[in-house]
Formats: sequence, structure tokens, C-alpha cells
Amino acid sequence: MTGTRSSLTSPQRSSRLRRIGGYGAALAMTPYLIMKVLWTFGLLLPTAELGSAEWRAVNAATVAVAAIGIGLALACCRPWGERLPASLIALPVWIGTGLLVPMVLLAPILAPAAILRDQAAGAADVWIYEQILVIVSLIGAGAGLPLALAGYVRARWPTVVSGPLSRPTMPESTRDLQISLGRLAAVGCLALGTAKVYWAAGGSIGLDQAQLAERDLWWHALSLSTGAWSLAGAWSVLVLTEGRGARQFLPPMVVAWVSSGMLFAYSLFFALRPDSAYAPEHPVAQVITTEAGVVLGLVMGLTILLVLHDRDRASRTQPARTSDARL
Repeated sequence: MTGTRSSLTSPQRSSRLRRIGGYGAALAMTPYLIMKVLWTFGLLLPTAELGSAEWRAVNAATVAVAAIGIGLALACCRPWGERLPASLIALPVWIGTGLLVPMVLLAPILAPAAILRDQAAGAADVWIYEQILVIVSLIGAGAGLPLALAGYVRARWPTVVSGPLSRPTMPESTRDLQISLGRLAAVGCLALGTAKVYWAAGGSIGLDQAQLAERDLWWHALSLSTGAWSLAGAWSVLVLTEGRGARQFLPPMVVAWVSSGMLFAYSLFFALRPDSAYAPEHPVAQVITTEAGVVLGLVMGLTILLVLHDRDRASRTQPARTSDARL
């Protein structure tokens, strides 16, 4: 009796968390969307610089990103989202969770530091409240979107993401390619993570010696976050491809998903806009670490797709094999 009740309440609990996460993420991003629309039209600007044509274009782009994010959050918590093509959901959610989940962990440190830094730079008083609104929106989306995604994946592909890590190898599987890509990504993530953690701890090799005194809390926190997620990514991608190191499939899968998305999204952003953040790294070191993050994120993402593809094939074939054995 107890087992029946538990089996009935578990899907209900997952569905409830899915709705809470999806609606919560959409609600959290709505104020951010409204604020960006106002900035695009030159209203309530914290600094005169944001009124330039370049910044208005950037804000207009973030309006589109926020609108897409709200749509994805709703798609992950509503039944109609399960009818959408998987690629339409997976790619933007991969990037979104990679950007937002690490920010949830960094917000308690970076938010006060960012406000104090902008105040010292002469930002308008209204920017303090706007920045708090931005932080709350990002935290809400970063916490809600993974919950909605977890429920969405369990509802749409229950046999793929659940169960033990190890499954029988199917004929014509991509396991050999997975292992090669996994080991390559793990070595790269280990090297990148070690360098970032070394810099965050105060190491100076590879940095511009003339700018060492300019290192601040923001840079140290971002370096440590990138290093930690890189090292976690090295572990998770090895576990997924080697088939050992964990009992269940979901924990290393979640870590690999977030770490690969984080490396790709943050590195691509800094590669496209190198002036968006202070970087005391030597120019060569900065280019190497940034490009490495983009490549490693892509390689890990491809590896995840191969792993999921083979698990999907195994889950479809296993019931048929069981039926044949009974006959």
C-alpha cells in the first residue's frame, strides 16, 4: 500500500515542481524584460552611456533573449512544450542553464561587489534598484529553469535520463567515439580548471604583471567559478563516457550539462565582447582560455548528445528483448 502511494505521488511531485519552476522562472524574467524594453527606448537609464545607439542595440537584443527565455520556461512546464522539436528546446536551454545556474551561486558575492563598483564609478542612484531587480530576475530564472527542465525531461524521456549509469552496449553504438571525446574534453577541462583556480587563489603566471594590483573580487569569483565548473565537467564527462564512478545516470548528467553550457556560453560572450569585463590575463593567455572554453563546451555538448542517443536506443530495444525472451 505504501509503495503504491509513493509511486503515485512521485510523478505528481515532479509535475508540481515542474510547474513551479517554469512559472517561477517566467515570472522572475518578466521585470527584467520590462526594464530592458524601457532602456531600449531610452527610459530610466542608469548612465548616459546606455543611451548610445550601440547600447540600445544591445538592450534590444537582450529583450529578444528575455522573451525567448520566458517562452522556454513556459514550454518546459506546459504540455504543449512536449510537442515541440527537441532541438528547439535543448540548445537554448543548454545555453540558458549554463549562464544562469552558476550565477545563482555567484550572486551573493558578485551582487554587492557590482553595486559598490558601479556606485564608485558614478552610476545614478536608480541603478542600485534596477541592479537589484536584475539580480533577483537572474536568480529566479536560474533556480526555476532547471526545475522546469528536470520535470520536462522526465515527462518526455523518462527511460533515458533515469536509472543506473551503466547500460548494455548496443550494436553500432558510438561508445568508442564517446570515450575518445570524453577523455579529450576531460584533459582540456582539467587544464583550464587548474589554471583558473590557480589565478583565483592569487597565482600570477600568465597574467599581465602591470595589472596585478587591479584584480578585484568580481574577477576572482568568476575565475574560481569557471575553474570549479571546468573541474566538475572533467569528472562528469569521464563518468558518463567510461560508465563508472557513479551509480545513477542523472547526477553526472546534470553536472555535465551545466558545466558544458557554462563553458560555452560564458567563453563565447567574452570572446565576442572582450571589453565587457576586466581581464588582467596576458592577451595570449586570455585568448587561449577563452577559445578553449568555447571548444570544450562544444565537445562536451556533442558527447552528451551521443550518450543520450545511445541510452535512448537501449531503452527502446530493451523492452523488445525482454518480450522476445518471455516468448
